[in-house]
Formats: sequence, C-alpha cells, structure tokens
Amino acid sequence: MTYQETIDYLYHAAPLFQNIGAGAYKEGLSNTMALDEHFKHPHRAYRTIHVAGTNGKGSVSSTLAAILQSSGLRVGLYTSPHLEDFRERIRVNGEMISEQRVIDFVEQERSSFEPLYPSFFELTTALAFLFFAEQKVDVAIIEVGLGGRLDCTNIITPDLSIITNISFDHQQFLGDTLVKIAAEKAGIMKAGVPVVIGETNGHQDVRELFVNKAAEKSCPIRFADEETWTAMESQLVGCYQRANMNTVQCAVDELRKNSFYAPLLSRKSVREGFLHICDLSGLRGRWQVVDTNPMTICDVGHNAAGIEKVVQQLFSMPYPSIHIIFGMVDDKDYKQAVKLFANLGERADFYITQPSSQRALAAEVLAEEAKRQGLRVRACKPKLKEAVEAARADAHPDDLLFIGGSCYLIADYFVGAR
Repeated sequence: MTYQETIDYLYHAAPLFQNIGAGAYKEGLSNTMALDEHFKHPHRAYRTIHVAGTNGKGSVSSTLAAILQSSGLRVGLYTSPHLEDFRERIRVNGEMISEQRVIDFVEQERSSFEPLYPSFFELTTALAFLFFAEQKVDVAIIEVGLGGRLDCTNIITPDLSIITNISFDHQQFLGDTLVKIAAEKAGIMKAGVPVVIGETNGHQDVRELFVNKAAEKSCPIRFADEETWTAMESQLVGCYQRANMNTVQCAVDELRKNSFYAPLLSRKSVREGFLHICDLSGLRGRWQVVDTNPMTICDVGHNAAGIEKVVQQLFSMPYPSIHIIFGMVDDKDYKQAVKLFANLGERADFYITQPSSQRALAAEVLAEEAKRQGLRVRACKPKLKEAVEAARADAHPDDLLFIGGSCYLIADYFVGAR
C-alpha cells in the first residue's frame, strides 16, 4: 500500500468522527482494551500526562511538550484533529511519525484489528501508544479526544491530569449541563494522581464537582485560575491564551513536586518552551498569521466558548475593517456563534462558507442566520477558496482578514484554499 492508500483505508474502514460525527463515536473501552492487550500495553513503557477539557487542550498539550523538550526529555505528543496531514497527530520531539510506519502498522496489524470494527480514533490511539514505546520516549503528552471517562486514551495512569476548562460542546455525548460535561471530563482522574483545573469561569457547581471527584480518588487538586501567575512571553499570541498559559504554569509547578521532573524543569527550560511552542511541537492554527497582504489570521476556535474568545481578540485589533470568512459544522451552536460575531458591529463584513467535511453546516443556512441577526453578509460561497477570494477582493491593504468557525475549515485552508 502507498501512504495515501493507507490513509484512505483508515478513513473508510474505520468510522471517522471528523467526517461523520456521531456515527463514528463508540462508547466504552472494550476495543481499546483489546488493542492494548494485543500490543502488550505499550503505554506502560513511558510516563504520561493526560489533558482533557473543552477548549485549549491542544495549546496546553503542545506547550507542555515544548517545555519538556527544552528540559532535555524525549517527548511524545498525541493530539487531534490534524489540519493537513494525519501524521500531525503523532509526534516525537515535534517530528511527525513517518509515512512508512503508518503503512506498516496497517499492513501488519489489520488482520488483528479488523474483527473488532474499531473506530478511527481507537486505531490511531493504539498506533500512537505503540509508536511512543518504539521510540523510547521519556514522557508522552496525551490529549483526550472527546470527553474523558470513556475516551480511549483513558487507559493510562499519568503523572498528572489536566482539565483545561468546561463549556458546552458535544452535548449529545457528554450531557446537556456543564456539571454533566464536567463529570465526564473528571473521569480522567486517577487514584492519587494530582489534577490541575485550568478554569471554572465562576461556575461554583462545576468547581464542587471537581473537588468531590478529586476527593473520591484521593487526588491533590489545584485550580490555576485561583492562583497568581507571571505573564510569560510566548509564541502563542492570542489574548485568550493567557488562561492556557496559566494552566501550563500551574502544571509545571505541580510536576516540580515529582522527583523525576524536579531537576529538569528549570526556569530557562520553561522560558524556552514558551518562546518556541510552535517550532518545537508543530502546533498550528492558533491565532496564526497566514498572510500579511492584507493581514490574514486563522484560528481553530469552533464552539461558542472558543468563538467568544476569538471575537474578544478581534474586537481589540487596531484595524478599520475586518473581513470574516466564516464556516461551521452542523453539530455546533451556530446561532450562538452568529450572535457573538454580531458584537463586532459595523467594522465587520462576512463571507459565509463551509468546511469540506460531511458534517458541514450548509453555507446557505449559516448565511440566512447571519442575515437574520443583522450581520453584513457580503458573499455566500460554499467553497472556501471562493470565499477567501471574495474577501480579498473587497479588502483594503490595511484591513484584517480572519478565517475561522471550524478547525476543519482551517484544515481546508492549509491544504489548498489559499
């Protein structure tokens, strides 16, 4: 098989949430446990740090990876989704897994895993855990795919658990209240393992849920947003990253209590990690400048809480006019997203589009809602490339273009809609 044939096989033989949503979601860990048994429990060969939360998981995971790399460790990083290449999900010291290793995994193991009918994420997680063991990493940063309690990454016993924040997303799987969603994410807590909570955003019931779950598991618990942290110079420049960076600082402080990490996590290594997050980890799509003529920025914020942060950042930008290329998937609260963008008022023009995913919200539906809520819609173009071209045609050199609403839309931009 070629690499492309292998990727096509993975996308079509295993249900892919990125494309079909709920139909790809498998509740329970039976397949994961079977795969883990088959591969002889590779995740036990190295240390792990587990990262859950509604938003900010990728930024926190990648920043921690960069800091640990700067400390001299060999670091595995498992994140999702990818933007351009499947291999972005599985990295060691920032380098993606090789195409040949992905091919070999499928060719050598398909007879073992096909009878299980695993999901795409179950297979990918098994590959990541196996690859990290083969590469003899010292520690792997493992990002939860969805939720926590029943996520297939939840077979690890980490040195530290992190829950970045709680907001509404994937309610069909995780529950229709913040407390229910928090309970699912709190499912990553392990007996005696310290846990850092990034933000509770004033939701006392969510905080109490975390405190009670931690007590049940005898987990030392810290709330990063209740402690004071020094602002760090960082390669991630969005103002919304401040909470993520505070979470990372709290996590580093907690790791220093562990005798393995204590001599490694110097101030210098932490500073270097923050300054070179993207360079060291390969992170992309977080308030990323993708062009300068005119200034064009993209961001993967894709639910109400993420888009609220994006709008706050856009509101503070010193540009006379903002041209927003905007598309979403159909299981997000697009009406709330439109309402949030409406706060930009007369400064903003909108170019409505849609990602190439089967889960895409039709551009016409989003455009109609945008008009209903008073947004100035300049164009409705189902193809992202046409929407970008329309925005560029209208923009003056000193205007700002923003592309967002879905991580899959950003993926489309990177693979050819420039």
